[in-house]
Order: sequence, then structure tokens, then C-alpha cells
Amino acid sequence: MITRARVWALIFPLATFFAGTSPAAQDVTLLKDLTSVIMLLDMPCGQVVAAKRQADTDHIASCENGSRYRIFVNAAGRVVAQKQ
Repeated sequence: MITRARVWALIFPLATFFAGTSPAAQDVTLLKDLTSVIMLLDMPCGQVVAAKRQADTDHIASCENGSRYRIFVNAAGRVVAQKQ
């Protein structure tokens, strides 16, 4: 007979192994990062409320004030924000 302690001893390591950062947490982090990039480039935005990934280092960010920016890394390795 398997005891509860043995069951939890098997479940806990598997749960921690398969658990990762939730996609929602990653989205919040991405929105904060894109907001910071736009602010550092001195462009009006307020806060990024949505983002769509175009490529690995290419995103379309929608701001709370209605502005949209394409944020990407150019060939020289610099982060660029272009108003859409």
C-alpha cells in the first residue's frame, strides 16, 4: 500500500520539474520591458498595454495613449522604436 507521504514524495519533484514561468508572467515582464524601452527613447506612450511578437527581437507595442511602435534591434545592434 502506498502511503500519502510516498505519493507526495513522488508528486512534488515532478511538479517542480514541469513547473515553469507562466506565459502570463512572461507577458507582464515583456510589457514592462517594452514600456521602459519606449520611455528611454523619449517617445510618448505612458504604458504598453499590448504587444505582438513579429520575430525574435521585433515587437509591435500598443500604448495606453493609442500610439503604436515597432520595437526591434537593428543591424548595428541598437534598439530602435519606430512609430506606426
